[in-house]
Formats: sequence, C-alpha cells, structure tokens
Amino acid sequence: MENRLIDSYKDLGLYIHIPFCVKKCDYCDFLSGPASEETKRLYVKALIKEIFSNRDLAAEYLVKTIFIGGGTPSSINGKFIGEILKAVREVFRVSGEAEISIEANPGTVNEDKLKEYKKAGINRISFGLQSADNRELKLLGRIHSYEEFEENYFLARKLEFQNINVDLMSALPGQTLEMWLGTLEKVISLKPEHISAYSLILEEGTPFFDRYSEEDQDEDLDRKIYGKTREVLEAAGYYRYEISNYARPGFACRHNSSYWTRTDYLGLGLGASSLLNNERFHNEENMQGYIENSEDRDKIRKDIEYLDKNKQMEEFMFLGLRMTDGVLKNKFKDLFGEDIENIYGDVLKKSYDEGLLMEEHNHIFLTEKGLDLSNIVMARFLFDE
Repeated sequence: MENRLIDSYKDLGLYIHIPFCVKKCDYCDFLSGPASEETKRLYVKALIKEIFSNRDLAAEYLVKTIFIGGGTPSSINGKFIGEILKAVREVFRVSGEAEISIEANPGTVNEDKLKEYKKAGINRISFGLQSADNRELKLLGRIHSYEEFEENYFLARKLEFQNINVDLMSALPGQTLEMWLGTLEKVISLKPEHISAYSLILEEGTPFFDRYSEEDQDEDLDRKIYGKTREVLEAAGYYRYEISNYARPGFACRHNSSYWTRTDYLGLGLGASSLLNNERFHNEENMQGYIENSEDRDKIRKDIEYLDKNKQMEEFMFLGLRMTDGVLKNKFKDLFGEDIENIYGDVLKKSYDEGLLMEEHNHIFLTEKGLDLSNIVMARFLFDE
C-alpha cells in the first residue's frame, strides 16, 4: 500500500461472518446452521479469497474494528480464525489499536482455542450466555449450561482477556421479573466489561414462532424488565450507551457503535451486509454459490442500493437515536448542508411536546419515555415514499 499519513485514510469496520453452529437455537433466524468439517474448510478458503479480492478497496481505508460473528465462530477450528485474520492483515491496513471481537458460545470454547484467538490478536470476546437459568437455556435450545459458561468465562480471564461481553435475553416464555433479575445478578457478580440485554423477538420461520404467539409475551412485564435492567446495571457501574447495551466506562463496543454512526463497514462472508460510500449491499446467501464465486466480489454482491440524501438523513436519525447520546445537530448540518430543524422541525416539535425527545448541548436524544417507545419515535423520521 502507498505510504501516507494515517489521517488521510477513511475509517473502516470489518464484519466477518462464520455461518456455522453446533445446533441452531429454537429462536434463531440468522443465516447459520450445522455443517460438515469439509464444508467449514471450503468456506474458510473461500472467505480468504474474498478478503484478497478487496485489495484495491483496502488501499483507501484504515481498519479500526473487526467483528467475527455468526453463527458461532467458536464452533470452527481455532487455527481457521488465525488464518482469516492473517489474510485480513495482508490485505488491509489495520490500526494497532483496533478492537477485534469474536462471538463465542459456551460449550464450543477450550483453552487451545482461546490461545489461538489471543495469538491472532483478538482482544474482545462476546459470550452468548442468554440466561443463567439452566431451565431457560434448555427452553431456548442452547447446547450449554450456566456452569459451562462460567468455566469458559474464567478460562478467558485466566488467559488475560480484559474485554468481555455477555449477551442476555429477556421476555422468555414463562420468565418472571425475579428470574430475570437472578440472571442479571449472577452475571454482574462476574464483572464483565460489557452486557448486552435484548428482548426475545418471535421470528417467523423459527420453532419459537410456531410454538408461541405474541399473546404469550407480557408487554407490561417486558417494560418492567426493561426499566429494572437499567436501574440494576447502572447501580453496578454500567452505563447504557445504546438501547440494549451497557458498558463500564471505556468499554462500549466500538464496532457496533460504528453501525449506529454510519461509519463505512465491509461485510465478508456468506450473506454479510456492507455500507460503503453510501451504498448498501449484501453478499450471496447460497453456500455453494458463495464458495464458487467468492474471489470475484462483483458476482457475490447482491441488492446494491445507493442511498440518496433523504435515505442518508433517515439513517442518520433512526440509527443515531439508538445511542443514548443521540445525534449532533452540527454534524447533521456538516453532512447534509441543512439545519436539522429545516428538515425535521415538525417531527422534532411533536416529539419534544410529547416528552419523547430532548435537546441539550447540541445533542438530540431519546428521553426515558422515548426509549420505551423508540420504534414509534424513529419511524417519524422516515420520509414518505
């Protein structure tokens, strides 16, 4: 790559999709599933080919974050992860301070894998726990117990991983507030740097969708859980920086934050999505098609959409408002050449009057009431087609 000042490169996030898991969970509608060892080997080979197909694009960017997600990335051989990241560094300029995350599910992690991750430069692990109650884990179709999660967590600490996230899921069928708080307290006692707390969504095409209905979910209880989660986590030293994400100071997930602030990101792997220079697209979702064509990125990129000014403004608002800091008025003007009130004045006034939004020190952000009704508020910033 040409030698020039770091400041002249654009920031880039890389998302690397590993679409394999030991067993698909009953609530999951992600592009993932079990596969043979041979399919995994062929996929990793194809993924590396795709990485090398982006040499020309890589020349313009400095990679600030890398997120290896799935599926269950920890379900494949740890050496594959090292090979993938080696290829990334050969093609892309990666910041020496890059946040490099991997998703890992309990029951698929061991000491050798964690050592491989450390050697490959991974500095953040996201454990998919979901619940500390073994009955709830069985209900969800998870392959692990809470005790196995603890073993994996303590092993990661022993190997000096100092940035760990734990994913949790609430609003499960039959779950009470007390059961949820039990999970929360157990996880807090471990002192992870980051906790993601999501509500279960019944996705069409999953066993959960067939088994349960929306009537099985208690909206009032969900709201109580939502409010209590913030109260308990903030008392324990975690601050909410996004609707469903909490972190100790200095440990907000930089990669996910780049999505909400519309930093360019490149998705690598089966079905992975990208945003580059205001173009959105996703990769081929058929495994055979991806493996056969991955070295030609034009063949695997699908549904390319250029975002016009209106689409860009929409995304700036509804993605930015996911963050508790909200959006900056002067950044809106810098990007779009317009005062935000000229574009969204009526929407803003209505939302201020209803106590859903606030403005303070150049920031526009959701109030507590607005966070509870965030989907309604964000929809107001969409232009009529």
